[in-house]
Amino acid sequence: MAVFDINPIVNSLSAIRLEWRDSQGRVNEPGGREFPSPQAISTILNDLKGVLFPMRLGPLDLRQESENFYVGHTLDSALHALLHQVRLELHYQMRHRQDGDHDIEATAVAAVQAFASALPDIRRLLDSDVLAAFRGDPAARSVDEVLLCYPGVLAMIHHRIAHHFYNHGLPLLARMCSELAHSQTGIDIHPGAQIGACFFIDHGTGVVIGETSIIGERVRIYQAVTLGAKRFPTDGNGKLEKGLPRHPIVEDDVVIYAGATILGRVTLGQGCTVGGNVWLMHDVPAGGHVTQADSQGMQSCDPAAEG
Repeated sequence: MAVFDINPIVNSLSAIRLEWRDSQGRVNEPGGREFPSPQAISTILNDLKGVLFPMRLGPLDLRQESENFYVGHTLDSALHALLHQVRLELHYQMRHRQDGDHDIEATAVAAVQAFASALPDIRRLLDSDVLAAFRGDPAARSVDEVLLCYPGVLAMIHHRIAHHFYNHGLPLLARMCSELAHSQTGIDIHPGAQIGACFFIDHGTGVVIGETSIIGERVRIYQAVTLGAKRFPTDGNGKLEKGLPRHPIVEDDVVIYAGATILGRVTLGQGCTVGGNVWLMHDVPAGGHVTQADSQGMQSCDPAAEG
């Protein structure tokens, strides 16, 4: 059996970790894992999917007469598991903010209760997304097919949950939720993005929706669409200024076709259409149509043009 000389490697890795902690001001960090676990969040999300759609995304042997019992039991278990992850995030936040004492337990319990109370509204929003996909895709044979098979719907289940966490001061949990969907679907939606009802992502692969994007109702986008930032302002010390509005506003009933890239705080007016592979950094009026005019990527914007 081969014997590897690993002691120098272990010692070198230890020295590098100490250098990193020192550079980040983390020399006196307590031992043990002090932040949430992506593996735990994945398990919780799978349980929550079953709670939201028990007869479709719940256990294989579930029967309708046992549906409420399953939902109650699974929800209780998922919320207690979530409570532990929320505690970890709040401890992590308090340690790095160093802004005094907080009643972490009371805050964590209130956060989980607020999330549980929001689940009916999240389910209603997801129902609208499923219906939008079914009505918007001629290949869809049923709403069950859409829920079980469409990556855009899976991404939105994660996003609706992640967005709640983001809005309630749990950005790390929120990002874990969104990145789990990203890894499974190729759809990258930042949990801060505001997305209205009846949202449909067709095909989905390569879609990117940035943190400060605002999307209205009944919006449909196709694969490889990017709602991104045009520039990243810095402060006097050269550090990125975070949280500034920098992504597009997409109003109700907009359609964005495959490969389109929309950058900056531009507004796509209600009912407008953005054609495939368009590179766009200006507003589009309500009812407008933007297409590639030629192979050099010139664009036209005519609100009176035919779709």
